[in-house]
Amino acid sequence: MSQELIAGQLQLSPPQSWQEPDTHYLTVLKDPWYRHLVELTDLFHTATVDFWRTRGGRAAYLPITTGSISSPMGRGSDSTPVKVRLEGVDTYLADSMQFLLELSSRLTDGPSYYVMPSFRGEPADQTHLCQFFHSEAELPGGLDEVVETVQAYLRHLAGVFLVQAGDLVARFAGGTDHLYALLRDDAFRRIRFDDAVELLGNDPAYVHEEFPGCRSLTRAGERRLMDELGQFTWVTHMDHLSVPFYQAFDPDDRGKAVCADLLFGVGETVGCGERHATAEQLREALALHEVGEADYAWYLRMREETPLRTAGFGMGVERFMLWLTGHDEIRDLPLLLRFNGRQINP
Repeated sequence: MSQELIAGQLQLSPPQSWQEPDTHYLTVLKDPWYRHLVELTDLFHTATVDFWRTRGGRAAYLPITTGSISSPMGRGSDSTPVKVRLEGVDTYLADSMQFLLELSSRLTDGPSYYVMPSFRGEPADQTHLCQFFHSEAELPGGLDEVVETVQAYLRHLAGVFLVQAGDLVARFAGGTDHLYALLRDDAFRRIRFDDAVELLGNDPAYVHEEFPGCRSLTRAGERRLMDELGQFTWVTHMDHLSVPFYQAFDPDDRGKAVCADLLFGVGETVGCGERHATAEQLREALALHEVGEADYAWYLRMREETPLRTAGFGMGVERFMLWLTGHDEIRDLPLLLRFNGRQINP
């Protein structure tokens, strides 16, 4: 990032101290990049709380360990869970607390949400972290309701950052046009996955096929789609075998899932979907994805005891911050680093 004067102050540049993890904290103590990132992440958190208060949302405090991992589950998954041994018991660090949000949403009359850490087993790279923060929510309703909620949430965040930190955002990103773009009435677009594949010419560089009926967009495919359609593009109704088992079947095409990914910034930043409404549908999905029922017996029982149609979303906070700051290297964003397979202090 070049050093330019923005509103009378130098544009901020990352020190890239993630490349030296053992001394990274010393850079954090001195470099203005991190001091100002703390301001932005604090504003993100308070804006999130304020948004859910206006929607009747309830914050849920949830454990970070689980025996029922969620997003890295299914035949087409390329994600790896983080297994740990805690006081002699094998368990996992949660990749998402979505299942527990489904439980907590049954205790409220509206949405249930949190902002908490999530853990993934893959190595960190330019767009992935081993430990990242997740802004997740579950609410009564289906896909259309959750898509509308996500759009309202993002517009709320953009408005708050414009009013309360516009000058600071400009020092990171070089301007605030991207915030204004999100507030436009026509900011969001929507395309079904099959139509996106056709638009991309079914090019293997853009569309990865793990096996028949299990296709997904590559990172290059996401960028190409944003080039064609613009930022804030929803891709909906993916192949069911390419998403986790808990996404509801499309009643018009059971090979598809009632789900959506929102592309902006570096690519997929929000994922959302409708859940199976009945235990029978969930059992069918578990069998289709070749996932055993044993670890999800409670999840099935919950549907039998308290049936409820819900949908939910998860947004990677650091990926949102990449878009906010106009940056493209996610390892520059954590205040304190965590890389799998390496002890890093503090």
